[in-house]
Amino acid sequence: MKRVAAVISGLAIVASVACTRSPDPIRVGAVYPLTGSQGPGGRDEYRGVRLAVDLTNADGGIDGRPIQLDAVDVAGGDAAPGAVDALADRGIGIVLGSYGSTISQPAAAEAARRGMVFWETGAVGSMAPPGGDRFFRVAPSGQLLGAAAVSFEAERLAPMFGRAASSLRFAVANVDDVYGTAVADGAVREIAALHLPFVGRFPYDARSLDAAAVVRRIAAVRPDVLFVSAYVRDGIALRRQMVRQRLRLVSNIGTSSSYCMPAFGLTLGKDAVGLFASDKLDGEYVNPAGLTASGRAILDRARNAYESTFHSDMSAAALAGFSAAWALFTTVMPAASSTTPAAIAAAARSARIPMGGLPNGSGLEFAGAGSPDPGANLRAMSVIWEWVRPGVRAVVWPPRFATARIDPIRILR
Repeated sequence: MKRVAAVISGLAIVASVACTRSPDPIRVGAVYPLTGSQGPGGRDEYRGVRLAVDLTNADGGIDGRPIQLDAVDVAGGDAAPGAVDALADRGIGIVLGSYGSTISQPAAAEAARRGMVFWETGAVGSMAPPGGDRFFRVAPSGQLLGAAAVSFEAERLAPMFGRAASSLRFAVANVDDVYGTAVADGAVREIAALHLPFVGRFPYDARSLDAAAVVRRIAAVRPDVLFVSAYVRDGIALRRQMVRQRLRLVSNIGTSSSYCMPAFGLTLGKDAVGLFASDKLDGEYVNPAGLTASGRAILDRARNAYESTFHSDMSAAALAGFSAAWALFTTVMPAASSTTPAAIAAAARSARIPMGGLPNGSGLEFAGAGSPDPGANLRAMSVIWEWVRPGVRAVVWPPRFATARIDPIRILR
């Protein structure tokens, strides 16, 4: 673990000058993978959080007090507990994180042990620690992404193929870690809830993946629809084997850490065309018609500031980080009776933002302690992407955020 000051400098993150002018800032922690294999996405998500801090401070901070962000670089899950402890030992009671589910799980558990609020901005596979009531995930859960993929295939795409959903055979393949398992669980549960034919689940270890063998096992059960929860490298390897082995599918859909990633489509080219992905929105692709007036205003402001600072569009990770942090700094914390973790958690449980009120299309309302997924955002927005041409993707569902029509290409090789 290392402090991230040097990394921030290297990334050209804008320092918040307001923090240097106040003797009494509100100190907030952040744990993100700024280096290592998850570094590219982690840096983007952290940039979004940092931008939310800067814009909030430019507006006068929280009740006149500037936010001071204390960040720690956490390249992997093993370093997460120590990073959270370091922040707690410095008197910080709230921590944002973490982009990756493998980091979020141990970080949230340690934050709960130390009595801190853990505000998850992007990871989809983590769950609230047992007995914890200070874990809040603003991003859509893995359960939601998996369920949304299946319901889209069954309720929207099947009729476009002239098929009854009940005539389609569904299979699921997933990397067997906390992220892949959570998303696949959502898909499997939705298949059961919709009473769809389920022909098999195929977990694998990404570190020792034999993509050819996995695809041979999938082919043996003859699925029509295959849902894949993978990372970019294993997702590409599996798709290449589907093409090589001429796996006959009606449709193939994946999710956040692979099928929606630009590298996935650019690497596969024409072999990605017609594939779908269930994920969050990128800043570049948000259809403003799906947002409230205030959501559109902050999206424009955030995109302009991000592009001016980083000379690029806001990725899904950057927009998720910004939206989650913006909700915390402008809705939750101003309503809290104090800046203690207990007061902030109480304000979070009472907070309400309508769908489309955040710039990534989400709203805000957290599931209670007695729910199956306590601390999950019940108004988190997910969308369906499609690779419409080699290297080109578009949002095709739901209609309020669609930037292109669905092109129902049968995935037959």
